[in-house]
Amino acid sequence: MVYIAKQKVSGKDYYYLRKSERVGDKVKSVGLGYLGKTRKEAEKNMKKILKNLSNKSKMEEKNIAEKNEEPKTSGKESKEFLSFVREFGLIWGPEPEIYGGLAGFYTYGPLGKLLKNKVENSVRKIFNSNDFRELEGPTVLPDIVWKASGHLGTFSDRIIKCSKCKSVFRADKLIEENHDVSADSWSDEKILNFIKDKNIQCPSCKGNFEKKIENQSLMMKTNVMNTEASLRPETATVTYLPFLRNYNYFRKKLPFAVFQIGKAYRNEISPRQSVLRGREFTQAEGQIFIDPDEKNSWEKFGGIKKDKLPFWDYKSQENEKEILEISVEEALSKKFIKTQAYAWCLWLAYQQFIGFGIPKEKIRLRQHHPNEKAFYADDAWDVEVNLNNYGWTEVCGVHDRTDYDLKQHSKFSGEKLIAQRENGEEFTPHVLEIAFGTDRPTYSLIDLFYEKKEEGEGKTIFKIPYHVAPVDVSVFPLMNKPELTEISKEIKKILEKEFVIDYDVSGSIGRRYLRSASAGIPYALTIDFDSLKNKDVTIRDRDTTKQIRVKISDLKETLKRLINQEIDFEKAGKVVR
Repeated sequence: MVYIAKQKVSGKDYYYLRKSERVGDKVKSVGLGYLGKTRKEAEKNMKKILKNLSNKSKMEEKNIAEKNEEPKTSGKESKEFLSFVREFGLIWGPEPEIYGGLAGFYTYGPLGKLLKNKVENSVRKIFNSNDFRELEGPTVLPDIVWKASGHLGTFSDRIIKCSKCKSVFRADKLIEENHDVSADSWSDEKILNFIKDKNIQCPSCKGNFEKKIENQSLMMKTNVMNTEASLRPETATVTYLPFLRNYNYFRKKLPFAVFQIGKAYRNEISPRQSVLRGREFTQAEGQIFIDPDEKNSWEKFGGIKKDKLPFWDYKSQENEKEILEISVEEALSKKFIKTQAYAWCLWLAYQQFIGFGIPKEKIRLRQHHPNEKAFYADDAWDVEVNLNNYGWTEVCGVHDRTDYDLKQHSKFSGEKLIAQRENGEEFTPHVLEIAFGTDRPTYSLIDLFYEKKEEGEGKTIFKIPYHVAPVDVSVFPLMNKPELTEISKEIKKILEKEFVIDYDVSGSIGRRYLRSASAGIPYALTIDFDSLKNKDVTIRDRDTTKQIRVKISDLKETLKRLINQEIDFEKAGKVVR
């Protein structure tokens, strides 16, 4: 239904055209346009707008509504998925929503932030357990740094413009979003020919693209007390700068490893894939500083060389061959990878994503084509995840950066960024890098474990792996009675020292179970009148809906073992029939 709405602003009347439509069990109102300051003017303009709308396609009409009320998406995420992400407090935006939103900037809601925290804690756990130490560097640096690193002059993406609506898009991503190919290494000519042959049209207006490609810098500029500066586009550079400090801290012994988790900024072109391509994002990058003579005598290689990984080398990509699941040792012998140390880095990156709970069958390691690699990179592979919404998506890059970075910063700063071997010989260390962000794995977990139930099948749930669930445990008094709420709050107080707890007394116990499962919470505890005399509670498993009774004194240890999958659920307590 289309109707005229009047709104008072600073004491004056303004008229708008709005449309009501049913979305699920809710009626939603969206704005279609401004009509004027009087009722007569509004009625006249309404006729014009409705006439124009009737001549447009349904897709164009939808875009008009979305322009006024909803943030734009790439169109690949279903309405049900987007509704789940927003309503359950996972990701909101683009922000600020109340001002129309600026593409590439998002807010993680309460549940989304808890999930991202779990992802970042997993990163810290794996890096720390493998002898990396965490740093935190500045997010703004003078442009001399970015000139030395090469970002200031060359950090750009190729753009293509719509000839009709003049919208600008990143040329290679425009192709990759619709076809399972990597277009980053393609020439401008190949990209233009592919767009023409596949009839790829503008996602905004379905118009054709101009027959030329241009470059646009990704750097976000600023000025600090009359000094030209930029926001960091990655965390790697600010890891290299204190090399001498790190070298001294690690007692002048190589190899040593450090990592950073923090914000980075890129002036992304038309970001349209939620937090997968934000302009502000969180990176988690590990850097190993190593003697180049020791790359093939890596002591940790022996422990992982028999492990099999899903390698997809560039020749297999060119010949459209399948992924090879072979051992790390075999990949090295086939010369897919060049050194033991780099092979270990690739293995560790893979373990990160397995550690997040991403299924093995959803992960592949894709080698960069020779003309796709950065000029200074000796080896370069990506970890990719097969998402439900976007297909194969890069989530991590592993690079052998050689001695490029330290030599560049040594040249521009005038400081000698070198190490020394036992025989007194000086050399510039090489850098092995594991570079990814925490936004993409967070989104991947939402994408892969959102489980929509069809009508009649039950409630949609978030079947995220238990160990990375945003909230660990729900605590429910069976009824909102003082004797039950008192003991429930005591249990919550005990458990929240170890777990993230959701305490809920509102609604029937059945509704609370559904809310808990929809939020991905692994276990729900119910405190009933039997709990008062038996000193035990009911634990309900999210995925199986099975229930057991466990003594309150054993709760903390039992839940810890269940979440870590150290014990079978039905063996953790007395089964409730």
